[in-house]
Parts: sequence; structure tokens; C-alpha cells
Amino acid sequence: MHELNDSWRTVEPSAGGPDPVRESMRRLPRFCELPLTLLTGRPHAGQRPLHHTPTGHLTNAVVSMIVGLTLSALALSAASWYLLLLLPGWAVTLHGARNLRMMIYHQCAHMNMWGRRRADTLLGRIIAAVLLIQDFGRYRDEHVRDHHALHHMTLRDPTVQAFLVSLELRPGMSRRRMWRTVLGKLVSGRFHCRFLAARVRSYFHSATPAWRVGTAVGLTALFLLSLWLDFWLFLLVAWVLPMTLFYQVVNVLRLCVKHTFPAPGQAPRRGREYFAGLTNAIFIGETAPSPDLPTRRRAAAWFRWGARMLLVHFPARYLVLTGDTVVHDFHHRHPMSREWANYLFAREDDHVRGTPGWPPYHHVWGLVPAIDHVFDSLRAADPEEFHPDRLAEVSHRELFAAFDD
Repeated sequence: MHELNDSWRTVEPSAGGPDPVRESMRRLPRFCELPLTLLTGRPHAGQRPLHHTPTGHLTNAVVSMIVGLTLSALALSAASWYLLLLLPGWAVTLHGARNLRMMIYHQCAHMNMWGRRRADTLLGRIIAAVLLIQDFGRYRDEHVRDHHALHHMTLRDPTVQAFLVSLELRPGMSRRRMWRTVLGKLVSGRFHCRFLAARVRSYFHSATPAWRVGTAVGLTALFLLSLWLDFWLFLLVAWVLPMTLFYQVVNVLRLCVKHTFPAPGQAPRRGREYFAGLTNAIFIGETAPSPDLPTRRRAAAWFRWGARMLLVHFPARYLVLTGDTVVHDFHHRHPMSREWANYLFAREDDHVRGTPGWPPYHHVWGLVPAIDHVFDSLRAADPEEFHPDRLAEVSHRELFAAFDD
């Protein structure tokens, strides 16, 4: 993998040694071990693995959405301070929906949810209809054919198409300009309207006639029922808002950390060394304060560390890098692994064993450094290879659907 900025990028040793950032957190009480592992995406050295199941992840996602909608309902049914429940209501609803999309739907596309084609396909189609995202059949075909094959991070990859056309980012742009462009998109009403329209189009254009009719009838019935029973405000605030504006914001941020662009002239563009270099883990958190600090400085350092973990790193993990997205590099090395439900420990075990048959893993600590890493790779990419004019034959309205890749 080409080096762009070694001051923030961390390369794990091939021997699989413990990570100093994660190990520093072992200074906290033992009951913090599991929450910190789930938050950071990195187990500490020697930590006993959890045993999750695909059905357990599905249940957690659905329960999260139900809890989130319940909190929003409580907020809207009362006055005064109860309205504060809207924030956690939105967050929990969005978290469940993102886990459905980024983990469950994704594994269904690989026929790796339960390993039963009919059941995985049915669940994938249900999720696509509920979230109004790209039709499952088309997503499955494009994802496996163009994202997990020789076309990975080429102009045929939907991820690259979304960067060049929908986000309007270009090779050679400065990191600051890329940030300004992306943040401008996130607050642009026009961008979000086009994004939502493309989501709806990408579903209804490609879904089978039966699913198109069924989804349209279901949405119409829900709308009419909300008017008749007078819960239209709840539907709008508790479901439509987080599933449109908030969903699309975190989707863009997630896109910006998925994969790096290949370096100019990098050859050969095949083999495990090349493909492993296009994906890295993204761990969330920062080094815990040193016990050697003077008492007052140590107290201030722990207060700052706790505040940043709670207010900066937790939202990044809970809303943007949900589920197994923190260790997406494990998926690209082992896309059909039946251990995907135990993703954190499966990746750590592979790392400790020396990544048999693969080059060493790479990782970045923090969402913003991870975005910087991807932006730097695009800045250094070949401007001729990744020129948007080469995408002229691709429909612009379809490119917005690539955000859901």
C-alpha cells in the first residue's frame, strides 16, 4: 500500500502484536472491557471472544429500530423535556437501520447470511423495500461483479462512480477542498433531494413487478392510515426524517472511508497484495491518559478523554461505522467467511495468526483520519484513469444509488 502520511497512519506488524492504543484502555476497570471493544472495534490482547449469530445481529437491528421509534413516540406524545428523547430516538432508529443495510443486507447479497439462497434473498428484498434502497437483485449482481472482482476501485466500481460524479471529487484536489465539497453536499437540500429520488428510482426501476406493486401498495396504505388515525406527524418525524436526511448524511461519511484509490502506475493490479492494499480497518478511539501524569493533569486528561470518547468517537461508531464496517478489510479478504457474525474477533484472530496467505493488515484510528487517508489517495490517483468524463455513458441519476454499495 502506498504511503501518504505516516504521521497519522498506523501499520500493524505482521507478527500480530498488541495495539498500544487499545492496550492503553486496559487501565480502566474490567467491566469496561466489552463496551470498549464494541466501541473501538478492536479487542485487547488475549480477550475472550464473543459468540454472535447472524440471527442475533438481525434481532438487534430490528429491536434497535423498535426502541428508537418508541422513544420518538414518547417525545412527540408529551411536551417540555420529553422532546429531548427525539435525539436518542433518531439515533437508535438510524443505528438499527444502518446495521440492517450495512451488515445484514450486505451478507444477504453474498448469500452468506444464513447460507440459504431463498431465505437470504427474501430477507434482502424485505430490507430493500423497508429502507427504500437499491433493489436487492441488482445490488447483489453489481456488488459481486463490479465491487468484489477485478473491477474493484476502477471506473466500473459503484464506489468510484459515487466519488467522481455524485460527490464531484477529483484526483489532484487538496484534502481541504475535498472536505469543503463533501460538507457542502451534506447541507445541500438539492443534493439530498436528488439522493432520495435516486434511492426510490433505484428500487422501483429494478425490483420485480410483484415487489414494486407490493411496496407501492404498502406505502400508500401506511400514508392513508397515518392520516386516518392521525399519526402522520410521528411517521414524518420519527421515521421519514431519520431515514432520509440523517441516513444519507451518514451514508456519505461511510462512503468516504470505505476504500483507498490505487496509486498511479501501480502494477500489477491483481493479486492479494494489491487488493488488500485498498482496504484498511478503522478503529475508533484514542490513547488513554498515562498514569504517570501529575494528579491534576491526569484528572483533566481523563475528563477530556472521556468527553471525546463519548461525544466524538461514540457517534462515529454508533451511526457511521456501524456493525462490521470497522473491519471491512476482513470481509474483502474473506468475503464468504462463516465467522462474519463474530467480525471483531475473527479479524483479530486472523491478524494474530499472521494473516495466512495475505499481506499484513493496516488500520487507522479515528473517523476523520480515515477520511483523510482516502482523500489523500484520491488526490494522488491518476487523473486520466479517474477522469469523470470517462463515465459519460453512465446515467447520472443512477450514480446516486452507488452510495448504497
